[in-house]
Amino acid sequence: MSPDEYCQEKAAQSGSSFYYSFLFLPQEKRRAITALYAFCREVDDVVDDCTDESVARNKLIWWRQEIQAMLKNNPSHPVTKALQPHLQTYQLDGAHFLAIIDGMEMDLNQNRYLDFIGLQRYCWHVAGVVGVLSASIFGIKNPQTKQFAEKLGLAFQLTNIIRDVGEDARKGRIYLPVNELQQFNVPASDILNARHSEQFVALMQFQYERTQKLYDEAFALLPDEDRRAQRTGLIMAAIYRALLVEIQQDQFQVLKQRISLTPIRKLWLAWKTYVRG
Repeated sequence: MSPDEYCQEKAAQSGSSFYYSFLFLPQEKRRAITALYAFCREVDDVVDDCTDESVARNKLIWWRQEIQAMLKNNPSHPVTKALQPHLQTYQLDGAHFLAIIDGMEMDLNQNRYLDFIGLQRYCWHVAGVVGVLSASIFGIKNPQTKQFAEKLGLAFQLTNIIRDVGEDARKGRIYLPVNELQQFNVPASDILNARHSEQFVALMQFQYERTQKLYDEAFALLPDEDRRAQRTGLIMAAIYRALLVEIQQDQFQVLKQRISLTPIRKLWLAWKTYVRG
């Protein structure tokens, strides 16, 4: 299969909400954003799928070398081959791809964050940077749009963290800040052993409210002249916010299950947001 077909398959297999937002893009932009998404999936899978930490670290070293090769117009992987033609067209910064890999490596170095400041740093690497790269592909006239994209990426990642608390705990990871667990009297052992409680609901309501505020702050940063170009990001936000509300209405039953929206609902939200602009 061609590099573009490889990326398309990688994106479709994930079943991610992001995939639905790509459907309304012009072909060239869709190829670029699908290649970017496939890259994120590749490096994320390194950490999630490798049981041997040394193997995971070596694979991330390989990906760093592959990004450097891509920047020198000599990629070897289908994903970097698909990405390379878009670097100049959309002014994609090679340092941002390396920053994403740094974020994946953080998962090998730590599985707890003492406070929200530390968690924000992690989120910037794995989501904020991706937001800026994505916004560059969608189209930017006003530099402030990058601030919108970065903050929206943070909101997306916090939504993922809320949704995946139980799944992450089964991998030995707790992304909820330690000082906030203490603030709401939720021992880490409750998370690791999937013990749902009133204290846990209060903790998650706090996470929910902060994340909703970040969505609002992100939207306030989006300049009017870039709103149409950034509709794909707004589609992603509509889907993710609907998911966030679904989780909250289900009383944050995320320790033993993964709450998700149906494909038809994601498609409906994507179409409705696209039409409304």
